Amino acid sequence: MASDTQAARTSIWKVATASFIGTAVEWYDFFLYGTAAALVFNRLFFPSFDPAVGTLASFATFAVGFVARPLGGVVFGHFGDTLGRKAMLSATLVLMGVATFAIGLLPTYDAIGFWAPALLVVLRLLQGFGLGGEWGGAVLMAVEHAPPHRRGFYGSWPQMGAPAGLLVATAVFSFFSRLPEAQFLSWGWRVPFLLSAVLVGVGIFVRLSVAESPAFRAAHRPSEKRAQLPVVEVLRKHPGKVLVAMGARFADNGVFYILTTFVLTYGTVQLGLPRATLLNGVLVATVVHLVAIPLFGAASDRFGRRPVYLAGAIFTALWAFPFIWLVDTKATALVWLAISVGIVGQAMMYGPQASFFAELFDTRVRYSGASLGYQLSSVFAGGLAPLIATALVDWAGGKGWPVALYVVGLALVTLVSVVAAAETARSHLTEEPADATPADEPDPAGAQRAVQPQSIT
Repeated sequence: MASDTQAARTSIWKVATASFIGTAVEWYDFFLYGTAAALVFNRLFFPSFDPAVGTLASFATFAVGFVARPLGGVVFGHFGDTLGRKAMLSATLVLMGVATFAIGLLPTYDAIGFWAPALLVVLRLLQGFGLGGEWGGAVLMAVEHAPPHRRGFYGSWPQMGAPAGLLVATAVFSFFSRLPEAQFLSWGWRVPFLLSAVLVGVGIFVRLSVAESPAFRAAHRPSEKRAQLPVVEVLRKHPGKVLVAMGARFADNGVFYILTTFVLTYGTVQLGLPRATLLNGVLVATVVHLVAIPLFGAASDRFGRRPVYLAGAIFTALWAFPFIWLVDTKATALVWLAISVGIVGQAMMYGPQASFFAELFDTRVRYSGASLGYQLSSVFAGGLAPLIATALVDWAGGKGWPVALYVVGLALVTLVSVVAAAETARSHLTEEPADATPADEPDPAGAQRAVQPQSIT
């Protein structure tokens, strides 16, 4: 018995680690573009525009990646629900890596004119398409392998891939940004994109070493009826759950890009702060984020998904104006504090999000349902956040207070959505016998199995 428990513990830790590493590589690629869009692409791909307009155009190409994410979620969600989670994870990783590497080789506007921004948009679309399919598979591998009473904690591991990817992307970009300006704009910015090839190789190697999720295997036994068109089924039977997931995503997604992407442009263009000050501030906040996500994921196992999520939305709304006020001081320590504290509120929502979204849907359509809610919201929240925030600042004559109001609005959408949702922390993911599901430790006194207010099989 002891050996079985140890084997199960090894299994879930291996799956969680693989989910984390693979997702970190995907997010490295995706966030690298955001940093470059804020600091470089306006000059290299839109040099004929006014600086402010060029920045808006650069952020518009950033937003294009979010438009492609729902399509990626639909396509890879379909095959993830019909063929399995594992195969889709390698496919999305390769697609993202190829697109990112190609951006590093892309000629600029001075070399090929209009074709430079056009090709940049195409490659950004491929990035978004790949990431759109990746998230659902990564979180489901972790959540579906996890024991019932630890799904929030283990589901937070692929969520940690986001700050890990951002941390590495920002650190690498910051390192090369120290080059003389001419060298940085000539070739220095390209190196972080080209390094993606190495990271993708590592990610694929790790992901191929894990087994398919037990919930998927159970749902695809010969005796079980399978969904022929998972996306159609989830939209027909669970439209309310898709809307709940979309609304719940608004605050965490939009605010994240305000804190990590928009702040770079606002600080350098409007406040005249050194580029390194903002990049280092994002680095500090990312370390905080990396620690906070699993803590709040674990907290949702104890207190429930909704209470932790709601606390994050409320905290985010309350911090909106202090965030702008502190950044406006231009004091390095206060700017770093503004970003770091703001990211804690976002982590309260992002930590339990993977388990919360996964638990909303049946196993047969879970990949499609979770991906659809997550990625559709990204188009309207995260994808547009830097663009909207930049436009608001321009409208207000360089002032940041409209951005604070925008953040409060995002938080209100999330509050309403999560209040409307049911608590899912005690739900069952599958009717599969208990001994077929890996567990990293015994379920104390059977407490989690004794409370079954909702079944989502």
